[in-house]
Amino acid sequence: MEFANPGFFWLLISIPLIVGWYIWKEKELQGNLTVATLQGFPVPSNSFLPRMRHSGIVLRSLSLAALIIALARPQSSLSWQNTTTEGIDIIIASDISGSMLAEDFKPNRLQAGKNIAIDFIKARPDDRIGLVVFSGESFTQCPLTIDHDVLINMFNGIQNGMIEDGTAIGMGLATAVNRLKDSEAKSKVVILLTDGSNNAGSIPPLTAAEIAKHFNVRVYTVGVGTNGYAPYPVPSPYGGITYQRMPVQIDEATLGKIASTTGGKYFRATNNEKLKAIYEQIDKMEKARIDVTQYRKKTEVFWPFALAALFFLLLEFVLRNTVFKGALT
Repeated sequence: MEFANPGFFWLLISIPLIVGWYIWKEKELQGNLTVATLQGFPVPSNSFLPRMRHSGIVLRSLSLAALIIALARPQSSLSWQNTTTEGIDIIIASDISGSMLAEDFKPNRLQAGKNIAIDFIKARPDDRIGLVVFSGESFTQCPLTIDHDVLINMFNGIQNGMIEDGTAIGMGLATAVNRLKDSEAKSKVVILLTDGSNNAGSIPPLTAAEIAKHFNVRVYTVGVGTNGYAPYPVPSPYGGITYQRMPVQIDEATLGKIASTTGGKYFRATNNEKLKAIYEQIDKMEKARIDVTQYRKKTEVFWPFALAALFFLLLEFVLRNTVFKGALT
């Protein structure tokens, strides 16, 4: 419990002063009389009324104490609390083209990217994060949200073949920027992950980068794939799966230009461990500290004390003028 006006508690000092003045006055009003015998005087009765002659000062003191507490305005909850949190808006733009099924990552590029990105999401509970996927075209799989359970479920649902095959890097980036352009966050970030070069879509990657720069969106680009050749699963005409050695062709120059244009950074991941380390590095780089004042509803609880003060005053008045009339001073 808190008190909005604790200064009123200084008035409690007046209660012992009032009681002390009452005791001094009582002694001044009393006198002594010495007699030889008590014969002729009425025998004192065992009535409790004389014993209650000081009830008046007790009730008045209780009333004053309750009134002072009411004036101090007791409140039943904390009024505010200052905290500091870290939160930004992030869109993960993931390539889901056929080449992402190559198994130079375990179990493959697409699944490895999903698993590591989900770990990244779980480590940033204060951020709004969304998901864009692209192949021959792009679309928003999940808009910016703080509900990361929903985001993770939708992330788990992405797979190759959802849209026409191809690698529309520019379209994927433009869709991600479109989701961030109206954000009021202090920091807006796109993490773009791909394993190829732009060969589809109506927006060139560098044009999308200029759009991102215009809206103050920082882009981290990640090239995924080993050096040289990667094993790619191909259905066998005799049943089962065979593997072909597929050349890894990542347009690192364009990805680097996208990053430098927007104030981000280009990374190259050649295996699961390096991709995980890249996400951890981005996690450390993107920390925006935000001071937050959390307000909590305050409940005023002075009324019981005010009513108690009124009750004690009324009780003292009624008893003094009825039951204890003549016994109280």
